[in-house]
Amino acid sequence: MKIKTCAKVNLGLNVVERRPDNYHNLETVFYPVPIYDEIEINPAEGDVTLSVAGAAVDCDPEKNLVVRAYRLLAADSPLPPVSITLTKNIPMQAGMGGGSSDCAATIVLLNRLFSLGMSSETMIGYARQLGADCAFFVDSRPAYAEGIGDILTPVGFSFEGKTMVVVKPDISVSTAEAYKNIHPRRPEYNCRDVVTNHPLEEWPAMLFNDFEDSVFVNHPELPEIKQRLYSAGALYAAMSGSGSAMFGIFDHCPEREKISRLMSVSESAEIRSSRIEIMPL
Repeated sequence: MKIKTCAKVNLGLNVVERRPDNYHNLETVFYPVPIYDEIEINPAEGDVTLSVAGAAVDCDPEKNLVVRAYRLLAADSPLPPVSITLTKNIPMQAGMGGGSSDCAATIVLLNRLFSLGMSSETMIGYARQLGADCAFFVDSRPAYAEGIGDILTPVGFSFEGKTMVVVKPDISVSTAEAYKNIHPRRPEYNCRDVVTNHPLEEWPAMLFNDFEDSVFVNHPELPEIKQRLYSAGALYAAMSGSGSAMFGIFDHCPEREKISRLMSVSESAEIRSSRIEIMPL
């Protein structure tokens, strides 16, 4: 049995306070993006096995969120051994939730394959135990996220008719690096209110990702990509999560050749764009 599982971007991301457990409370809007990994699970002999196709994953299988999801469910339900094939297409170390998406898809697929009868709420409960934004991918619907990213409220919002351009440069940003220079604060505008009550043209002045201040100083190619997305006609552009993927929302569908040319040459910073996706929404 197979399932496709999508990526996400953050529409605004505000780090609002440090928690007593040293985590941080956030406010953000998760929006699903049509870039997909694929999970296939089949009954097997012996123990659970994981094979990866597509982009390489440098991770011990037992530490992979896919296997950890299986182990978590198997601790509560009598699951037989399975073979899992993960086909990676979502950019990695991009702030687009690829690992979290794979984790949630594994929970959903095991529920279907073995008729576990779990509700969405139950699956979300398992997903929360494995990662802050894993819960979002159980249903993958636009949602306002609070807490560490695991308290979700559906948002009645759609980019239908727009086009998203995602630029993933050949750089990586660790979570520790992203949080290093973060100064928690309450934003002037709540991201859910901006997304649901203001036109796209107003977003650049109201909707911010706090990690940009922390990350851009060490990676000057990222703010340049953001500016080039605006130069290409984006109504709103931002970094997703803690980076390093940058995205722009367009009223029209820009020409791939034009976008690729715009991203490939830089006078003030080296732009190493390894991947560009153009997606009608």
